[in-house]
Amino acid sequence: MNTTIESRPPFPPFTRETAVEKVRMAEDGWNNRTPEKVALAYTIDSQWRNRAEFIVGREQIIDFLKRKWASEYEYRLIKELWAFEGNRIAVRFAYEWHNENNEWFRSYGNENWEFDEYGLMRQRYASINDLPIKETDRKFHWPQGRRPDNHPGLSDLGL
Repeated sequence: MNTTIESRPPFPPFTRETAVEKVRMAEDGWNNRTPEKVALAYTIDSQWRNRAEFIVGREQIIDFLKRKWASEYEYRLIKELWAFEGNRIAVRFAYEWHNENNEWFRSYGNENWEFDEYGLMRQRYASINDLPIKETDRKFHWPQGRRPDNHPGLSDLGL
């Protein structure tokens, strides 16, 4: 029997500094696009609403992320803290990607997160809209993976 308690610092209650850190950690994880690793930031029974899809638990999270990143090519994501209190964080985000027909999109949205006492996300509610863009209108230009520290954030880009 595994008696080790999983944890993912920083822990709630969040300060502005720890909320910003938590948001950046989530952004980095999603930009690395490793579903099994990303899923470890969520509780075993985490509940999501992503657009119109309802997801429960890490296995469904992994399946969802595999499907997502199999069809969203050259995915690049920026998240920004919107608000926080106690064990909850609200973020806004945008990500750019293209489909198999090389049609580009910028997807915008908001997420509401709730964490357990060990810093694992137990609830995630995402609302997302897709805007078709021209490849020349892209703003997220960095090699696949973590966004460089000197790359502008959403507010800096006017998004």
